[in-house]
Amino acid sequence: MAALRDIQNKIAAVKKTRQITRAMNMVAAAKLRQIQDRTERFKPYARKYAEVLASLSQGIDPEIHPLLRVPEEVEAVGMILLTADRGLCGSFNMNLINAAQRFMDEQKAKGRRVVPFMIGRKGIEFFRRRKLEMAETMPGAMNVVDFDLAVTVARMGLDAFLSGQVQEVYIVYADFVNVITQVPTVERLLPIQPDTGETPEGGAVEYITEPSAEEILADLLPRYLNVQVYSALLNTATSEQAARMAAMDNATKNCKEMIDTLTLAFNKARQAAITAELMDIVGGAEALKG
Repeated sequence: MAALRDIQNKIAAVKKTRQITRAMNMVAAAKLRQIQDRTERFKPYARKYAEVLASLSQGIDPEIHPLLRVPEEVEAVGMILLTADRGLCGSFNMNLINAAQRFMDEQKAKGRRVVPFMIGRKGIEFFRRRKLEMAETMPGAMNVVDFDLAVTVARMGLDAFLSGQVQEVYIVYADFVNVITQVPTVERLLPIQPDTGETPEGGAVEYITEPSAEEILADLLPRYLNVQVYSALLNTATSEQAARMAAMDNATKNCKEMIDTLTLAFNKARQAAITAELMDIVGGAEALKG
């Protein structure tokens, strides 16, 4: 009977776990709808901002602004890594950490020093255990993703770039493709390189500016950096909730399979116990007859 009680206790424990994973799945789904809506609404703004910047940059000497100036030699690069503050989201965090590790290995192979800026507790904890020296850390920052956070994160890379501590700045984030697919992405932030390769729908737009394009660019470039970082933050936050929803859905399914397996084992054990008791009764009755 002790074995039956053990199986019953295991079934009860797994059922409680299933309730937790189901609840976490529902919470992640609700958060995903909210953050995904913000991400989708921000995309046209970011796209138009990049389009205007690319148009204004045509024919402009990159030397007019420090954020456009391409360094002759790169000795150090800044890396901003975005990870989640919490786990229970499958391989989401490790995929980002692995992408960051590959990037650092590639840069070191080129003889460059990497200056890491870590946003999110999971990335900080991982690299702290490996004794990596980090320039700045922001644990708990990914709990609330807003434009103020983007400005703060962008300022980290901007200060390091303008001071000459690094000659390039990259950001490692999760690009949200859909609920199933989130792609770890490495993107260069500084120096800013406006995308002039694609022509917008309806042909290229030539803007008439007042004051000059150079003066407008000087104002737009730092703001564009904030826009890029905010887009990366939104994509990462959306990807985190999608990954957590999928992970909790899989965990709930696994709990159901485990309950079915344990229930089958319980029924077999109970049947064996009943059979043994019947055999004892029959054996006792035969002994009395004899």
